[in-house]
Amino acid sequence: MHAPYRRAVILRMSGDGDGTQFTLLGPGEELGSADLPAHYTYPEAYPDGLRRCWVRANMITSADGGATSGGKSGELGGDGDRALFAALRELADVIVVGATTARVENYSGVQLGAAARQARRHRGQSEVPPIAVLTRSGRLDHDAKLFDHSEVPPLILTSTRAAGDTRQRLGRVAEVIDASGADPDSVDPQAALAILSERGLLRVLAEGGPATLGLFSAHDLLDELCLTVAPTLVGGTASRIVTGPADVRSALQLRHALTDADGFLYLRYVRDGRGSAAAAG
Repeated sequence: MHAPYRRAVILRMSGDGDGTQFTLLGPGEELGSADLPAHYTYPEAYPDGLRRCWVRANMITSADGGATSGGKSGELGGDGDRALFAALRELADVIVVGATTARVENYSGVQLGAAARQARRHRGQSEVPPIAVLTRSGRLDHDAKLFDHSEVPPLILTSTRAAGDTRQRLGRVAEVIDASGADPDSVDPQAALAILSERGLLRVLAEGGPATLGLFSAHDLLDELCLTVAPTLVGGTASRIVTGPADVRSALQLRHALTDADGFLYLRYVRDGRGSAAAAG
């Protein structure tokens, strides 16, 4: 993988005299997969002294804005995206995903090697981060890989209405938790993060899907977005990486942009002023 160099180019817009500065990206310092975590940790991300959950989303999109190809986000990825996917998981305390994505992408527990486990222990983290599934209905297959291919029992964050039945069906293979707020039929994202925070799981990695990220965005809970842009057109009816009924406009700051020999772009955005606010609680 290559880290882009920066070269400033000044473009003067005709008529008004205002100057717009563009940055030309191109091949520069070479980075290997082992170098990726250093570009996604403090001071670049996950601020020191966190007192609340920091929600980092990791998503992939096609060049024309599609979140999936053939119904799955994994079909858009390449070797570089898979390396980044693994690196971000290594840094997280917990991976949050919606039930639909867990089913469609056939989620299993996180698999880490000896070096990654040792690095996590050195940082004071558990060896393997759990998967936390947001599901209003609790309808998950007892025989799914999520339950039988995992070292750590997943956390099932469900509604008050569904918690009892879900606990009865899945209580032996997962920890089922009531994460409703005022509405007993839904999962409240703020309640879900409060539950994770109480367990010391502050470095949250949200892997989608679009409706789950829409839920976090609508409640102003998304701190960071790691976005891979695949050099692919998908057309069709693929959804965007964030969906939902709320029209949300959140300003982002681009912190870095990486590229690789296959033409993928790896962009990292952070919400304005979020680092100091997260540390202050």
